[in-house]
Amino acid sequence: MTTGALALAVVAVSSSAPLVAFAAAPALAIAFWRNALSVAVLGPFSLARRRAEFRALTVGAGRREGLFCVLSGVALAAHFATWMPSAQLTSVAAATALVATQPVWQGLIARAQGRRLPTGVWVGIGVAVVGAALATGADFAVSGRAFTGDLLAVVGGMFAAVYSALGERARATISTATYTTICYGVCALLLLVACLVGGVPLTGFDGGTWAAVLALVVGAQLLGHSMFSYALRRVSAVTVSVLILLEAPGAALIGWVWLDQLPQLLALPGLALLLAGVAVVVLAGRPARRTPPVSTAVPADAAPLND
Repeated sequence: MTTGALALAVVAVSSSAPLVAFAAAPALAIAFWRNALSVAVLGPFSLARRRAEFRALTVGAGRREGLFCVLSGVALAAHFATWMPSAQLTSVAAATALVATQPVWQGLIARAQGRRLPTGVWVGIGVAVVGAALATGADFAVSGRAFTGDLLAVVGGMFAAVYSALGERARATISTATYTTICYGVCALLLLVACLVGGVPLTGFDGGTWAAVLALVVGAQLLGHSMFSYALRRVSAVTVSVLILLEAPGAALIGWVWLDQLPQLLALPGLALLLAGVAVVVLAGRPARRTPPVSTAVPADAAPLND
């Protein structure tokens, strides 16, 4: 089930950067609508089915988990506010490749939390990030506009790592529906404030742009981010962040076919490196199974056997 959810999520998020680049609307407005509409879909179901869980997050020890949900929404808003504009300022390939530095930040966060990652995981992260950059055929332009987009993409990768780390903590005890409703709701609220303060228009877009927004809601948000959140209860944030790198070749392919952004010749070797790096991280991060020693000693408090 988890493997299928992760595969679906990777395919879904691959459409994100091309759709953002295609939409004729400000990136912050797109980010707001994709989260607000997602809450409109998830909210009624979550409130009807998880009302007790929502109440539990406001009292006693549950407040800590509720705080993780809120902070995760803040980090997600910061991720969207930086990465989505980057896809419009630089190429889809460059934006996707640079936000793919997320696993590096994820590993550093895990280290700061006192978790030691196996050497193989670090090696796999490095190989996967290099492979993602090559697979997208990322062209890092020297113009001021492109440089700003590249920088925002890196910052977006950092905030994505924070979002995943907080989500991992929240998902330890909270259902996917409750977590995503709170997280997306907080994210939408913060993005709405940013749009209103910045004078970003939220309406008046053409039909193609609204279609792109709806595609983002259904694909990248509900089938992408939500499935990754579902997997965080069973898979570490580091592993999930590395698997997200698989969106890089998918986004580059869509950008090539749809937006005529042709990848470079290094795309295939880059894809091979990316897959190899992902495999190394998954295998190296898998906990070793220990077979407990078989003891023949009879416990002192054991009851006598009946003949």
